[in-house]
Amino acid sequence: MRHRITLLPLILSLAACRQDMHNQPRYKPLAGTGFFGDGRSARPSPEGTVARGELHIDKARYTGKVDGNDVTAFPFPITRADVSRGQQRFNIYCSPCHSRLGDGNGMIVRRGFRQAANYNTDKLRNAPVGHFFDVITNGFGAMPSYASRIPPDDRWRIVAYIRVLQFSQNAKLEDAPPAERQELEAMPVTPSPAPSPTPQKEVSR
Repeated sequence: MRHRITLLPLILSLAACRQDMHNQPRYKPLAGTGFFGDGRSARPSPEGTVARGELHIDKARYTGKVDGNDVTAFPFPITRADVSRGQQRFNIYCSPCHSRLGDGNGMIVRRGFRQAANYNTDKLRNAPVGHFFDVITNGFGAMPSYASRIPPDDRWRIVAYIRVLQFSQNAKLEDAPPAERQELEAMPVTPSPAPSPTPQKEVSR
């Protein structure tokens, strides 16, 4: 009698395990079928269907271009938080090749990879923001596309941080606010270290 009472919960639990959902009629992906006239089990999407999250009405925001030309302004207001996010993403995805200064001498380049672009050249300082978004999205030269790894808005935040880098590497004292300018002027100038002399080769006699 005691064994029967012990087995009763086990029997009830097994009876509750049905396989209706597991064994439901279905087709495997890309499987053929004679049910539909075209022989395909997967049904084509109705005309005009847009996948969730893919309704990209704002072309400038998702392509960086308008009428085939690179945009010259950001498609949404850039805040300090956006620049901080852009710096974080830049350090992860861009600095290995472009370096954290954006001079194109990242660790990958120093180890033999192809020279990366230097953001501090006149050409790239004058390039529109849409150019950088397009390169991140579609790649350029040896640089691959990062569209699958970086969401569109984060690409714009990286571009905003690139603009900050460009400004910081080419800033003048006059660009600083008056209070900070006085502080900078009062700081002592540290002389650059003198280059070490080139060792002379011994000449055998």
